[in-house]
Formats: sequence, structure tokens, C-alpha cells
Amino acid sequence: MAPKVLISDKLSDAAVQIFRDRGIEVDFQPDLGKDKDKLAEVIGDYDGLAIRSATKVTPTILENAPNLKVIGRAGIGTDNIDKEAASKKGVIVMNTPFGNMITTAEHAIAMMFAVARQIPEASASTHAGKWEKSKFMGVELTGKTLGVIGAGNIGGIVCDRARGLRMKVVAYDPFLSQEKADKMGVEKVELDELLSRADFITLHVPLTDQTKNILSKENLEKTKKGVRIINCARGGLVDESALAELLKSGHVAGAGFDVFAEEPAKENPLFNLPNVVCTPHLGAATTEAQENVALQVAEQMADYLLTGAVQNALNMPSVTAEEAKVMGPWIKLSDHLGSFIGQMTDEAIKAINILYDGSVSEMNLEALNCSLIAGIMKSINPEVNMVSAPLIAKERGIKISTTRQAQSGAFEGYIKVTVATDKRERSIGGTVFSDGKPRFIQIKGINIDAEIGRHMLYTTNEDVPGIIGTLGTTMGKNGVNIANFTLGRSAAKGEAIALLYVDEAVKPEALKELHETGLFRQIRNLQFDVA
Repeated sequence: MAPKVLISDKLSDAAVQIFRDRGIEVDFQPDLGKDKDKLAEVIGDYDGLAIRSATKVTPTILENAPNLKVIGRAGIGTDNIDKEAASKKGVIVMNTPFGNMITTAEHAIAMMFAVARQIPEASASTHAGKWEKSKFMGVELTGKTLGVIGAGNIGGIVCDRARGLRMKVVAYDPFLSQEKADKMGVEKVELDELLSRADFITLHVPLTDQTKNILSKENLEKTKKGVRIINCARGGLVDESALAELLKSGHVAGAGFDVFAEEPAKENPLFNLPNVVCTPHLGAATTEAQENVALQVAEQMADYLLTGAVQNALNMPSVTAEEAKVMGPWIKLSDHLGSFIGQMTDEAIKAINILYDGSVSEMNLEALNCSLIAGIMKSINPEVNMVSAPLIAKERGIKISTTRQAQSGAFEGYIKVTVATDKRERSIGGTVFSDGKPRFIQIKGINIDAEIGRHMLYTTNEDVPGIIGTLGTTMGKNGVNIANFTLGRSAAKGEAIALLYVDEAVKPEALKELHETGLFRQIRNLQFDVA
């Protein structure tokens, strides 16, 4: 059955057509997002939800969406989506961070010009029939120092454009390497130095606990007298009340704001102050950007629903379509390894260590981790998936560590997972053969070669004669057909294990018979999703 996508905000016809061309059923209701009750009523029928800013995806909406797999936001901001609730429900949240980069950067540059030359006020004055040429004395951008807070995608474009305007650019960004700064032609500085040197300051960071009020009253007071401040990133990055006071005192010469701490902004301390240019969150408001993000979100959602490729997800590692093809068997193996551990572990898990050896260590380990953790957690909650599993593990206080190493054995690549509880450690290893089929290759340090089937029987025992016969006879007597039989032992007369791939789950009466022989330390039915 073809996936179904609901578009509840205004998206272009071309974006709608992308879904249809990819074989996805589309329900285009561009005004539905404004009616939260109606949205909650119908959302249960859809696999995907494509939105802009009007639709609010609340926990109530998500509770009514049992089939929802992905939410795509045409744009950068996802404040209108409860991402924690979406993660708990296993719903991927995607945005389109690159579709409006140039547009937003250009708006910041435009705001710099507008503030430097007082263009809005001069325009209003001229429209009013005044000719106040001497009143609107401006400043040049050429030769001035621009302080860029956040030199990522958008900030990087602003740096490039500013250098084209012959500005000196200093940048503060904890993630900016010296090598990248040199390549960009900017000077990498700490925040305090930027504040003291910059003639203009522009912000290009997301709103996080670390960046909230990054231009606080204290930091604003560290700025150079006559500085001009531009914010086209996110409301809440600047203490607007403190900035208003510094504008009134003349310490700050001007400001250009496209975003505000509270939006829609009907009232704000910056409103009606001289040489403050305000726009109503227009950073992405160009024809080109709106079309770009709409097309991008349609492509991303279609790719995920049809191929499993994940792009620009906020709560899931990205996996390209090419990676999805190569990693598919390894992701399945990760799930099987986790599922084995989860089904075998009855006590609370304290820690999970995952070892990636050889070729697999060069793959997208975040995605493999998510799959493995989901496999473990599914034994507790069958509705867990790759999106929700890491969050659930974190909530349970489980420590997760990952190790990667070069090829160390006979296999080109393998994965080994070790889980610790208060009572014991349990480990299992696996690989993917050239036929693309996952195999278990080690359990409890005992080497094996086990094909993985939907139904399996796992036993442990002392290495003594008669085990194979007992297992075979008991299965035959109870009508259980064995598809594959794998044995392994630590040493002669030591600990031994058996994995039987059977056509159906072994019934309780057969398990009871095996227990009553006294030969087995552990007997357990296992089930794996091999579809």
C-alpha cells in the first residue's frame, strides 16, 4: 500500500506533485493546520505530515497519529513541533535548513544597510513631503568590522558577502576550526573580543540553553560605543529590554531585528525607537526560498517513506539513500543483536558497549547505534523504534559507549555488543556475509555461525554427549521442524550453547520436556523480525 501524506499548510503545487510523481498518496488541505481539533481527528490516517509554521504539532496531535512516521517542516524553525513528544512516539522530525540560507543571509545584509543609512526613516520622511537631507547622516560598511556570532551555514554566507563589501570580519563560533576560519578569510575570536571590536554585530545561531540571551545586558555593555546590532536568527538571543535602554542612551547606534522573543510581536521594547528597523520574521520570505524549502521537504519525506533515507532530521541520524542501500543489512544485524540481548536480559540494563570492527567501523555508527538500542528496547516496549529508543535509554539512565577499531580477525567487519546489569555481563557478536544475510558469530565469547530465523531456540549446557540427540528427538516428538542447527562450546567439557532455527515457536510442553531432562542450564524461545 502506498504511503499517505497530509499537507496541512500552504505548499507549492510543484511540491505536491513531487509526492504524486513518487507514488505517494497526497491529501493537500492547506488550511487544515489552523484547525487543531480537525487535524487531531484525521491525522491517524497518514504516514507523513508536511507543514510550514501554521500547523502546531502538539502531544495531542501525536497521540492521535498511530501511523505517523515523519513530520517535514518546510523551513528551518521547528518551534511549532513538540520534538520530545514526537521522539517518544518514534516520529522523525525533518526540517529544510539549506533551502533559505541565502535568503536569510541576504536579509541580514539588507538590514545592515538599512540601519547604516537609516533607510526606512528616511523613506517615511520623504513620503511625508519632508526633505530632511541633513538629518539622516549614515555610515559606510566598507572598512568597518563585522562581528558574526555563529559562522555556520547562514553565518558563513554573511561572512562571504561582508568580505565582498570590504568589511573586516571577526567570528565567534565554538565549532569553527582555525583551518575553516582561514579558508573563509575571517578572524576567529572569543566572544568578549568580538564585542569590544565590532562596529556591526550579526547573530546566526539557533536558540538553545547555551545561546539564550547570548547578548545579555552584561554582554551588550561590553560592546563598542556606536555599535549596530542585527538579529535575523532567532528571538531570545538578545535581551531586548537592555538593548532598548542602550539605544536610548546612545551607546548602541542602531539595530535591525527580524525576530523577537515573543511572536507575533504586537508590542516590544524596540518598537518606535529611532534607527531601529523591524521586520515581521521575513528572513525566509522570498519566492525562491519558499519554493526551495517546499520542494526540499517533499523530496526528503518521499525519500524516507520509500527508501528509508533520512536527511536533515532533528531527532535521528541522517542516512543517505546510498548509505541506506549499503547499510541495510548491517542495520538489520544491529536490530537482531539488540533483540537477542533484550530477549535474554530480565534485569535492568546499566550500560551498553558497542564495538564496531573493520569495514563496519567506517559506516554511519549513529544510525547503527539507534537500530541496536531499538532492538534491545523492543523487548520492553514493542512500539519502540530507531527514533524513540535512544531517548528511552537516556530516560532509564543507561550509559551507552561506542568503540571502533580496524579489522582484527577473520571477518571483514563485525559488530559486538556487551550489556551490563547489576548481576552479569552478556555479549553477542554478528556480521553480514557476502550474500547480504546477517549471522550471529559469537555468544558469551563462544564462536558460532548461526543463520538468523524468525523463530529460534537458544540453550546452554555443559558440554556432554547426548545434547544434539535430546534436542532433535524432543523437537521431532513435538512436531517442530528444525531448519538449521548451530552448536558452539568454550572448550571440551566446558560451557556449550545451541541455536536452533525452527519453523515455529517451540510450545511450552516441549520446553518443559527439555527442562525435565536436567541437561540444560538455560532454555529460551527467541523471535526476530526477519521480514
